[in-house]
Amino acid sequence: MKNALGKPEQIEQIEQTDKTKELTEELLEELYSYSMHGIKLGLENIKKICIELGNPQNNYRIIHIAGTNGKGSTTATIDTVLREAGYKVGRYISPHILAFNERISANGKYINNKDLAKYYDITKKAIERAQVKPTFFEVTTALMFKYFSDLGLDFVILETGMGGRFDATNIAKDEICVVTNVSLEHTEYLGSTIYDISKEKAGIIKDCKKIVIGDNNPDFIKAIEENRSKDSFVINVLEKYINASYSLDFENFNLKIDIDDNEYNFSLFGDYQFKNFLCAYEVLKLLNIDENIIKSGISKVSWECRFEIFNKNPLVILDGAHNEAGIIELAKIIKKGFSKDEIVIITSILKDKNIEKMIKILEELSDNIIFTSIPDNPRGQMGEDIAKFLSDKNKGKVENDIISAYEVALKINKRVILICGSFYLLSEFKEKYN
Repeated sequence: MKNALGKPEQIEQIEQTDKTKELTEELLEELYSYSMHGIKLGLENIKKICIELGNPQNNYRIIHIAGTNGKGSTTATIDTVLREAGYKVGRYISPHILAFNERISANGKYINNKDLAKYYDITKKAIERAQVKPTFFEVTTALMFKYFSDLGLDFVILETGMGGRFDATNIAKDEICVVTNVSLEHTEYLGSTIYDISKEKAGIIKDCKKIVIGDNNPDFIKAIEENRSKDSFVINVLEKYINASYSLDFENFNLKIDIDDNEYNFSLFGDYQFKNFLCAYEVLKLLNIDENIIKSGISKVSWECRFEIFNKNPLVILDGAHNEAGIIELAKIIKKGFSKDEIVIITSILKDKNIEKMIKILEELSDNIIFTSIPDNPRGQMGEDIAKFLSDKNKGKVENDIISAYEVALKINKRVILICGSFYLLSEFKEKYN
């Protein structure tokens, strides 16, 4: 497949007839029913399940990635380049955009429905033997570990779910740990300060010897240092590559990066992607990947809904900026490339985010903001409730159906339509539009 810019996708998409809606309703409903067990802190359940599965997480080299933002882009970059180098590679991410299958991919392909059903059945039997009541994420993680083991992969890149220390992925023995950055999120579970949250995310380090970080916050650094072992070493890419530089190419929507006396064309776009590149680059250098393979691989990386160019005329941009930090980074890019009177924004923001601050930033980008809703998500809300946070009510419109909102945006006839605020919103847009 090709994306809107003609670049090859890094993951072979499953056919439309093979997407989530075609999975047996019974299987998906049963799998999602584990969500009723809520979020449980601790690793006992996943340990017991994996023992029953033969501890499959020990059968490949693991790169473990935590952080508030940038996990997905860093994961996608490492995955793509390692496959370019000829390795068999698995990737585990969350959440998915359109299909559950997106969470688990191996060798450039999403897990197909037949294998998903097979490995869910294997995992369910292991759960019964272990006599535990796992969460949805624990079941999915165990299923993934077993599937990747049976494929005989060389590397698995694990993206943590919410935190780190008690994340189900954290029973793995990591060759390299990456913590991209930390900002305030999930404070009801992870803590109310940057230090507290950093401690949770740094929990993936354990006895890992190679630790890559991409944040200079003193409280973050303190948490990392307190979690690492004496014989481990920490590489802060912001310090190691302080002389590296980049520029945004608004014609091709990629990054031109100068580092180590080489120039790289990184196919992901945005100022924030530079830090993600540095984290991925350092991991690849630690793995002794040849620089020519890195150059080739990073030109092929694609990451859905991260400044994704969905259409060119008008320019429709999909971005999963779903918290204050993400919106700030998105705003930096938009301000560099477009004027305020060129943009229409479509947004919906979940209840547990800092809505007031996010809306204030969006108001700096456009005088035309359309608020829509995510009614099927318990954390979602109606467009009119989000619109209340506007400082200037004349800037906003409400269209609770995403496609109606898009049609209104088209009629406003601006150069750019920016859809952002939640991955759930982007998922709904893509599913309905297609």
